[in-house]
Amino acid sequence: MAAMATQQEKAQRFLSLHRGDRPLLMPNPWDVGSAKLLASLGFEALATTSSGFAGTLGRLDGSVTRDEAVAHGAAIAGAVDVPVSADLENGFADDPADVAETVRLAIDAGLSGCSVEDYTMRADDPIYDLALARERVAAAAEAAHAGAVHLVLTARAENHIRGRQDLPDTIARLQAYQDAGADVLYAPGLSTADDIRAVITSVDRPVNVLALPNAPTVDELAELGVGRISVGGAFALVALGAVVEAARELKDQGTYGFWKQAGAEAKTIRAAFS
Repeated sequence: MAAMATQQEKAQRFLSLHRGDRPLLMPNPWDVGSAKLLASLGFEALATTSSGFAGTLGRLDGSVTRDEAVAHGAAIAGAVDVPVSADLENGFADDPADVAETVRLAIDAGLSGCSVEDYTMRADDPIYDLALARERVAAAAEAAHAGAVHLVLTARAENHIRGRQDLPDTIARLQAYQDAGADVLYAPGLSTADDIRAVITSVDRPVNVLALPNAPTVDELAELGVGRISVGGAFALVALGAVVEAARELKDQGTYGFWKQAGAEAKTIRAAFS
């Protein structure tokens, strides 16, 4: 049996995966079982999803605490032998020093990477001022890169999913986060080839793209030079949607057709958990 990779080795591997010939496909498990299943299917890295994890607790996105998110990341990272990055929302803090502490906790949890957003969690003022946002990323990067483990830091510009469709501002923010030390850049909500190309040609770091329904295909994103593709909470919603469909069949029709879907991949699932 091959030896388990160390955290340092996983983090190094994670960073190198962003500069391959094809984008790194990084799905987002929501619990240990889904993480084991996705790793067994051959995905080379995984990332937690804040909305998917919140759903396992019966909550909406944005309602998980820092301790809960870090413990969840540790559980996922400990369950698989591929690099795991954690969705740490806005670092669970406004102050740069507190964001840095969140990153240090991520390292202690055995993670290979994490992401930090510039979303304030406040509806009346949703995006941090650029100067403060850059300072927060700089503090996170310093913590992420200070020790033996080079934690891969993803800096996220959130304005496109927070009601601010301002591509020039997105690019300016990502450039600032690059200069502040981020390893990967991410602006969720970008979905057109032109916008994605504009971002990629404006920065020198790998760019993550969220796989949205109207986004370019993986092949098209590869041609654009995208470094990584993630799915956010989509897989968790697919799973919960299947439960809703099965439950409605049982309740409304009194039939058991859901067993066909339940048994279709039973062998794959048992193999992942063995």
